[in-house]
Amino acid sequence: MHFLNKNLEFPLVSLASKEGILAIGGDLSPERLLLAYKSGIFPWFDDDEPIVWWSPDPRFVLFPKRLKVSKSTKQILRNKDFEITINKDFEAVINHCCKIKREGQQGTWITQNMKAAYMKLHELGYAKSVEVWLNKTLVGGLYGVDVNNGVFCGESMFSLISNASKVGLITFIQNTNYKLIDCQIYTSHLESLGAQDIPRQEFLKYLD
Repeated sequence: MHFLNKNLEFPLVSLASKEGILAIGGDLSPERLLLAYKSGIFPWFDDDEPIVWWSPDPRFVLFPKRLKVSKSTKQILRNKDFEITINKDFEAVINHCCKIKREGQQGTWITQNMKAAYMKLHELGYAKSVEVWLNKTLVGGLYGVDVNNGVFCGESMFSLISNASKVGLITFIQNTNYKLIDCQIYTSHLESLGAQDIPRQEFLKYLD
């Protein structure tokens, strides 16, 4: 296991464990976070743990051209009940995502330090949010990091009503020009939309 210090560097991703853990420690400065994402690395840890950096192999991704939209979802999109915005209220989106627990985790993985770090990335223009509104009320959304190379690294989603975040993600993908959406780790929900595993080395080529 590699322990990070104040130096702005990461070990080679090929040194990650079988589970995908690459390193522990360091900080959540914008410089380190951007270096991580551009290197195929992301932070993921519970609120009672040190910072843990991951680079899993394979990598779970979604190619926009392979996006799957069911007939029922297409009808929801045609109804236009939801209003979709980008970067209208990043803080509200991440606050809602803070309350969502990932499967297998006891506490929230979006700690206050994590929230502050991504708020800073948003201020710098790298972190983006998608908001889903119904009757002017925020009912779903997602946020992630744009590393300026055609790859959007999704971080977290939330829905207060059925299909809200799904509609937000689909609309975002269909109205942007990303070549790849990094979903990081497998979920059945994203698989139903067309996400798939690819070798880490292939994923890194997209980052280059």
